[in-house]
Amino acid sequence: MSPRLRCFFVVLFALAGCMEGQKLDPLSRSTLYENLGGEKGISRVVDDFVATVVADDRIRAEHRKHFEKGDVPGLKRKLIEQIGEATGGPQKYTGRTMREAHKGLGITNEDFDALVDDLSRVLIRNKVSESDRKALMNLLSPMRKDIVE
Repeated sequence: MSPRLRCFFVVLFALAGCMEGQKLDPLSRSTLYENLGGEKGISRVVDDFVATVVADDRIRAEHRKHFEKGDVPGLKRKLIEQIGEATGGPQKYTGRTMREAHKGLGITNEDFDALVDDLSRVLIRNKVSESDRKALMNLLSPMRKDIVE
């Protein structure tokens, strides 16, 4: 899988530092990372997400193939790193910036929306609470400007 295309999908979670250590509810004392089930819960979501993208005909074939024929273990690892770091976990994302990773790929609003929709369905399927889904999805909105051309 090309590094730029791999990062296209990693971008959904390129939230490095955006919420690191941030609390969802000052009284709860739990981070979004903990609410997602830590690395184990995030890994489960990432596995489901990759499978969902592969099965989604709205995702263009040239992008979808990287979820089934590319460096899938590497892609999953990067997604886990990004989600973990962004949500207050100990992981650190080591990939390129989303703008660098997606330059020239011709990512459309429709491509981005389909991927976000897949993630939303996966979070529901994995019983992530509505407030945690909203918190994670709100982190994705600002990334559109770095991904969509």
